[in-house]
Amino acid sequence: MDSNNFSRSQKLLHLSQRLRQSNSVRPLSNPQPRQSETFKRPNRSAVLICLFEEGDDIFVILTKRSSKLSSYPGQVVLPGGRTDEGDTDDIRTALREAEEEIGLDPALVDAVAVLEPFVTKDNLTVVPVLGILWNKQAYSPVPNAEEVESIFYAPFEMFLKDENRRQQEIEFQGDKYLLHYFDFETNNKEYVIWSLTVGILITTASLVYQRPPDFELRMPLFWKKKYSRF
Repeated sequence: MDSNNFSRSQKLLHLSQRLRQSNSVRPLSNPQPRQSETFKRPNRSAVLICLFEEGDDIFVILTKRSSKLSSYPGQVVLPGGRTDEGDTDDIRTALREAEEEIGLDPALVDAVAVLEPFVTKDNLTVVPVLGILWNKQAYSPVPNAEEVESIFYAPFEMFLKDENRRQQEIEFQGDKYLLHYFDFETNNKEYVIWSLTVGILITTASLVYQRPPDFELRMPLFWKKKYSRF
């Protein structure tokens, strides 16, 4: 990544240094996921939480899935997808999928942390990969028309604020949890961000800003059920 022609955000630089030294995230240098049968299993996927700074705010890249897709049509999600046979680790999965879906060159992204996985009701393991886009001007969004209806950017701290947010209490196998919905408008388009995507965003924003959300989180227990990391 050539950093000679732009100035790196000091805010994101401090964040990357803190996360690389943190004990709360998986070390990027740990080679075991590359050798693990757990990593290669078909019900594993990775998503990219790609952050950049604009003005004084940190933004995250989000997409709205094509309404033509058979699974989760029209939902707002993070770039990402299932592990392919050729992927060497979760970072590779997240970066490859982001390139395929939104035209984001992996060389532009600095992966700084692999976070604890989430598990869906369907027993899909979703691994969030936190990356930094140092040079936002070098990225020209190219949505894959087969998969992505639109690409947009949301201020990351909004996922900790009790604004433009609503919630719904759900019960599953005796566990009562909250689903959070964030309404967001940009470029004359309205989006609703919810479900697992918003759970990942709230959790990661709490890690980035080092504070809890301004509302009760109460995530479903199955999102964080026991799993084998390696």
